[in-house]
Amino acid sequence: MLGAAAAVSVIALAAIVLFLCTQAFPILRDVSLTDFLFSTEWYPTDELPVFGIGALVTGSLAAAVLTTLIAVPFGVLTACAMHCGMPEPVRRIAKPLIELMAALPSVVIGFVGMVVVAPWLQNTFNLASGLNLTNAALMLAFMCVPTIASISEDALKNVPAGLREASLALGATRWETLVRVELRWAMGGIGTAVMLGISRVIGETMVVLMVAGGAGIIPESIFDPVRPMTASIAAEMAEAAVGGEHYHALYATGLVLFLLTFVFNLMAWYFTRRMSLKA
Repeated sequence: MLGAAAAVSVIALAAIVLFLCTQAFPILRDVSLTDFLFSTEWYPTDELPVFGIGALVTGSLAAAVLTTLIAVPFGVLTACAMHCGMPEPVRRIAKPLIELMAALPSVVIGFVGMVVVAPWLQNTFNLASGLNLTNAALMLAFMCVPTIASISEDALKNVPAGLREASLALGATRWETLVRVELRWAMGGIGTAVMLGISRVIGETMVVLMVAGGAGIIPESIFDPVRPMTASIAAEMAEAAVGGEHYHALYATGLVLFLLTFVFNLMAWYFTRRMSLKA
C-alpha cells in the first residue's frame, strides 16, 4: 500500500512530463531548437512571429542567483540565531512566527513589492523604475528565507548532543562549536533547506509577474527589468490560440522551466550528499 501511494506521485509526474512534451514539441516544426533556446527575440504576435526564450531563461536564472545570494545567508544566520542565540522562551515564539511568514500569499508579497519596495528603490537609487531584478530578488528572498531558516534550524537541532558537549568540553567557545562542529554536521539538512527554498523561487509566478518589470531583455545590471519564464507563461497563456504556434511555444517554455528545475534539484541533491558524507 505504501509503495502504491508513492507510485501515484511518480505516475502523476510522468503524466505531466508526457503532456508537456506532446504540447511543446510541435513548435520545433516552425522554429529550430537552437533559435528557440538561444535567441533573445520573443515577438509572438507579429505577422511573422519570432520565438526565442534566451532572454527569458537569462531572466529566470538571474533572479534565482540573486535571490540565492540574498536568502541563503539570511536564512542560515536566522537558523543559527534561533539555535544558539536566543533564550528558549524567545525561540518558541520566534520560530512559529518565522514559519508563518512562509504562508503569506505570493500576491500579497508582490503587492508589497509594487507599493512599498518599488518606490523606495526608485527614489534611493535614482532609477527609471523600481520594478526590476533587485525588487524581484528581494521579494523572492522574503518568500524563501522562512523555509531555509526553519529547516536549517531543525538540522542544527538534530546534531548529536555528544558532539556539541565534547567540543565545549575541549575548550571551544559556543561560536567555534557552532561553526566547526554543528554547521558541518548539519550541512546536509541545510543543503536540503536551500534546495527547497530556491526551488520555490524558480517556479514562482505572481511575484515576478508583478515586480520584475516584464521586459524580455538580458539584464546588464541588477536594476534592469527582466521577464522570467514563469511570468511570460502566466501573462500570455490566456491570449494564445489553442493549437497555434504561440500556444506550443509557451508549453515549450514550460518544459524548459521544468528541465531547469529538475537539473537544479539534481545538482543540489548531489552536492548536499557530498557535503553530508564529508561532514
